[in-house]
Amino acid sequence: MKLKLQYLLPLLAVLATGCIGGTNKNNNNVSPIPDGNYTGQFRLLHIHTNSTDTVKTNITLTLSNSAGTYKVTGDTATVHAGSYGNYAGNSATGLITFEDKTYSSSAPFTKTHLAGTYNYVYDGTVFQMKAIGALDTLELQYDLKKVTN
Repeated sequence: MKLKLQYLLPLLAVLATGCIGGTNKNNNNVSPIPDGNYTGQFRLLHIHTNSTDTVKTNITLTLSNSAGTYKVTGDTATVHAGSYGNYAGNSATGLITFEDKTYSSSAPFTKTHLAGTYNYVYDGTVFQMKAIGALDTLELQYDLKKVTN
């Protein structure tokens, strides 16, 4: 029996080494919760079977992490609505949620509002968000860059 255990010891050592100190190696990829002023492009993609229609506009997004508030300004005439409200991010999951105080579900939907939950990546300068709509035929993309705190 001792002989068989001696052959298992190196295998157990390798397995134990892989587990020690490796509780969550993905922590290097955690995005901090964004705060400050950002400018860049909003894109709305409508995906068809053989093509994709894209409309885009330049926006400014102001985020106040301490107050949990946001505001969208910039070119808000046709594609994206100017709006404001509350937001909260979760750096562990890479999700950020916006509650738009100007959005009404009973009003006609003519412009995109920054509302709902988005996947995000933020490296301290570049802030990107994406949400995919029903049936994977609609995609909302924000590609923004920090300009000030």
